[in-house]
Amino acid sequence: MNNNPHIHDFMKTFPHEGLTFDDVSLITQYADFLPGDAAIASKLTRNVGVKIPFLSAAMDTVTEARMAISMAMLGGIGVIHKNLDPEEQALHVSRVKHHLNGLISNPITFNVNDTLETIALRRNEKGYNFSGFPILDNDGKLVGILTSKDIRFSRSKRASVTDIMTKNVITAKPDTNLRQAYDLMQQHKIGKLPLLEKGKLVGLYSYADVRRLIENEEPLFNRDSQHRLRVAAGIGPGDYERAEILNASDVDVLVVDTAHGHSKGVLDMVSWVKKKFAHIDVIAGNIATGEAALALRDAGADAVKVGIGPGSICTTRVVAGVGIPQISAVYAAASALQGSIPVIADGGVRNSGDIAKALVAGADTVMMGSVLAGTEESPGEKIIYEGRQFVIYRGMGSLDAMKSREGSRQRYGLSNDDDLVPQGIEGMVPYAGTVHKVMKQYCGGLQASLGYCGTKTIPELKLNGKFVRVSSAGVVEAHAHDIKITKEAPNYRR
Repeated sequence: MNNNPHIHDFMKTFPHEGLTFDDVSLITQYADFLPGDAAIASKLTRNVGVKIPFLSAAMDTVTEARMAISMAMLGGIGVIHKNLDPEEQALHVSRVKHHLNGLISNPITFNVNDTLETIALRRNEKGYNFSGFPILDNDGKLVGILTSKDIRFSRSKRASVTDIMTKNVITAKPDTNLRQAYDLMQQHKIGKLPLLEKGKLVGLYSYADVRRLIENEEPLFNRDSQHRLRVAAGIGPGDYERAEILNASDVDVLVVDTAHGHSKGVLDMVSWVKKKFAHIDVIAGNIATGEAALALRDAGADAVKVGIGPGSICTTRVVAGVGIPQISAVYAAASALQGSIPVIADGGVRNSGDIAKALVAGADTVMMGSVLAGTEESPGEKIIYEGRQFVIYRGMGSLDAMKSREGSRQRYGLSNDDDLVPQGIEGMVPYAGTVHKVMKQYCGGLQASLGYCGTKTIPELKLNGKFVRVSSAGVVEAHAHDIKITKEAPNYRR
């Protein structure tokens, strides 16, 4: 929502001029709190919130399961890219959903006829990072638990499960709540608590996750109602089968991800998903106008994604000659929507100060690609170049991405038979360390912005933030200048 009178007046001054991040700066205002006291929680979609206003981009060199897990554990969310087969994309979603659990409603189980070898193969195939599994007989009844201790002390990798599993299993009733499960598991010093109904397994508590919830050890985790990490995934127009498969993997948010979101295919796909899976929130994009934002909202979108051409690896504005600079585009969408659904600013962020500017323009969250592409958790290839470590980063509209997978071609409206006309490039970004390290800098920078603006929350920043127009000389002055940098800061690179 953008009910900020100052921003309305400011933007009216530039009715036919497109503004982006370097064109504006925020005006400082009185504050009666310290930046560390500022809260940066926000709305992602109509029904889903985030503890930090950040998404990792749905790009094949940015977000797969490892990135999405890290983002959710920091309070944001990751969008698994669609340059994968539907089953493989769903597998990444499943890895995120199974990474942490309070109550596991559909536990991963094995049969009494399995061996350690078959279990190890399935764990590697599915990417399970846990090792305690309920063991069922041929009638589906619980007969034991295979614990990490059982596996560790087995003398043979081919040992039968029945020979090494723990058979004296402590169980509980299906209506056992989180606190009761915690007390039982502490009393009996067990890591897994199966819930049984007439001998059949109907749920499972994991002690490590129950303890985190009960003792509030990880308050920033972005979790669903069943205490699982939240995750989003990209789909395209006509991706009906993909949407079905992702729904079966319990995806939290579907992102109808295209280069031109104000199109019939996107509107039809949004409507279909909302009718078919009313419980899943839908983000649609990308767009750059108020008309597009209203069209997507009316089709059923729970949030819109703004950004045509601002990304560091995107060449759409040069190749196609279209696009609106990001501050103006975000403002147009937010002003049209009037707070009815959230706005996501996608692309163009280089420094943490850009995030606050996007929020004042009307965004609720920010999607980041290049910022996260250089992290340890990204799937991009890590290389050494001229003595420094870099990570390969490419646009989904790059020639290589279009050649490798249908998802990229689909995003730009190209079929398998079309001559490829790329709208992006491939390059590399400096290695930046872990996601936690990077996001700590961006969260801290955003809190500093709120402090300077005298606003303690993101809604206050959106309502009271003020812009001033910056000249080209002002941009030069804003950066480090008249000095040779000998030691780079973790949050600033020229």
